[in-house]
Amino acid sequence: MQTTQLTSDDSTPATFTFADQAQARSRGLRARLGTLRLPLGLVLPLAATAIWEVASRAGWVAPHLLPAPSALLDTLVGLAADGSLVKHIGISSARVAAGFAIGASTGVALGSATALNARLNRLLDPSLQALRAVPSLAWVPLLLLWLGIDIAPKLTLIAIGTFFPMYLATAAGLRDVDRKLVEVGQQLGLTPRALLLKIYLPAALPALFTGLRASLGLGWMFLVAAELIAATAGLGYLLTDGRETGRADLVLVAIITLAMLGKVSDSLLVWIERRALCWRDVANPDGTSRHG
Repeated sequence: MQTTQLTSDDSTPATFTFADQAQARSRGLRARLGTLRLPLGLVLPLAATAIWEVASRAGWVAPHLLPAPSALLDTLVGLAADGSLVKHIGISSARVAAGFAIGASTGVALGSATALNARLNRLLDPSLQALRAVPSLAWVPLLLLWLGIDIAPKLTLIAIGTFFPMYLATAAGLRDVDRKLVEVGQQLGLTPRALLLKIYLPAALPALFTGLRASLGLGWMFLVAAELIAATAGLGYLLTDGRETGRADLVLVAIITLAMLGKVSDSLLVWIERRALCWRDVANPDGTSRHG
């Protein structure tokens, strides 16, 4: 096989075959194709939108039940022009952020406690697993009785929704830490606090980020139930207003806005995850390796 001889600065010859060069070109092509993943993700929603528009224009669906995307765009522009859309998004985002912070931090704390302490696990985990099965709407009457109709029941309901995925992910991540890593740390004389920070936490970070993404997604879902509690603003209120006034365009605009906010917040967490876990060397579905 024909080879190409190259000499480095230390005069050590390096040999590259044409097969190696072909593999390098293939890797470069895959890297360039990787940049098309984001536009590729837009193919399905754009195609669905086009079909939806054609179906509405052709009269295949009732416009008052499923308005055309162009009509939704007019509604969106109108809401943005009078500032109400920004107001609803700001209020809902603040509620999700606050409830998520409370629920996720509590989930990390209790998940860590039950994972690292067998007695606490036997004491707390059965009750928490039972409460996890309670549907979100079942909490609404009780929260109204206890906390009234102000902001407190809304934040509490979102915190409940975000707590359980974070609790499960934290507990599972810490329990799955390789025992040999812990034994090495103990042999090195690490204190329990140092073991937690230097062994347990780095090893459990992938599971923690998975829990954060699941919790944040549920935070947006629980927001709608929370804003059914006598809300006067927010995307959940916009949904209720559209239903009561028979305006499907308002309902659909609120749903699409929720979907977009959920995607943006999840993408932000993915971006943070990749930088926090840049030390990982994991496999892609195509067999190549990926850091982070």
